[in-house]
Amino acid sequence: METLTAKALVVGAGPVGLTAAIALASSGLDTVLIARAAPADNRTTALLGGSVTALQTLGVWSHCQDHTAPLRTLRIADDTNRLIRAPEARFEAGELDLDAFGWNIENRHLIAALEKRAGELPNLKRFAQDASAIEIGDAQVTARTQDGTSIGAPIAIGADGRKSLCRAAAKIEVSGWGYPQVALTLIVKHSRPHQNISTEFHTESGPFTLVPLSGNRSSIVCVVNPAEGELLRAMDAPALAQEMERRSHSILGRVEIEPGMGFFPLAVETASSFAGSRIALAGEAAHRIPPIGAQGLNLGLRDAALIAEFAAQAHREGRDIGNAELLARYDRERRADVTSRTLAVDLLNRTLLSGFLPLQGMRGLGMTLMNTLVPLRRAVMREGIAPSSAQPRLMRGEQIA
Repeated sequence: METLTAKALVVGAGPVGLTAAIALASSGLDTVLIARAAPADNRTTALLGGSVTALQTLGVWSHCQDHTAPLRTLRIADDTNRLIRAPEARFEAGELDLDAFGWNIENRHLIAALEKRAGELPNLKRFAQDASAIEIGDAQVTARTQDGTSIGAPIAIGADGRKSLCRAAAKIEVSGWGYPQVALTLIVKHSRPHQNISTEFHTESGPFTLVPLSGNRSSIVCVVNPAEGELLRAMDAPALAQEMERRSHSILGRVEIEPGMGFFPLAVETASSFAGSRIALAGEAAHRIPPIGAQGLNLGLRDAALIAEFAAQAHREGRDIGNAELLARYDRERRADVTSRTLAVDLLNRTLLSGFLPLQGMRGLGMTLMNTLVPLRRAVMREGIAPSSAQPRLMRGEQIA
């Protein structure tokens, strides 16, 4: 049985795990990444400005930027039949002197770019298999791979998803709630150009969102009740295309469905602590929120950037990079960001589901104020794409080595 040591371990090879491993290795830490290749994923991610800056700083963006589409305009339209309807709102990136709020990319292209960059780093070693066990000691974490190899390090970043082995090893509990909703995710080709406009129709069952991709293609996130979701899921491609065109009010013209569809229930899950016992949790191992407002993966990338920043700083100062004080600080700073985003997404989603007239009136008033009060609209846009209190150095374009 082979036994190895490293400065840092990362478990999980989705976008968050890969980003954490690249950030740690780029800072000079000998890093081991343990995870088999991520499964096929037809979903897309709207990478907000800070996330793109971090990927540029890490040398990843050049490997995938040709597969992205800029999001220059965000349009929100009330598509309910309720008595009180909110006015349409449009947000323009140019109003903040930005080229785009973010860039939308298929996850397969993002993961391919991250894997390519990971392969370029000599101090990043990859075990393309799942971890079979995580053992926590006083001075290090030891991960055992399926082939029997043991790797020890002062810190492990658990980016291993909702059923996290790292979280279980650290005895961290999870709490949350579900929604009476499911999400369908798919990619479509369309006959009209999207003009780099992302449109979100608010319906009684949840958002129906069209997000630009490169070319005359867009990703769709369709949130509906479970019964309606099963009906949509059972449709053949021509019928589903016709239904997506109807729900989009034909703003993109004729629609053609590309192969592959995601289908999952909406829920919120949050770990009781984002770190402990030499383990830092990142991405869905730490938190899960509905795919509303482009927050989920962007939160996970901020997790990865911050723990790498803290670990690199501790290493430079000759301190234990898995010490309790560092992990407590990581938990504290990431929890503030995640909690605020979770509450905002939850409030928006509940206002769509509720038929309570005063709540509908509040939503309509909020949209009216954002349309008429320019400072408020700009403040909301800035906070949405670049939270003032949660921007790790990588998100500001600064190296952490």
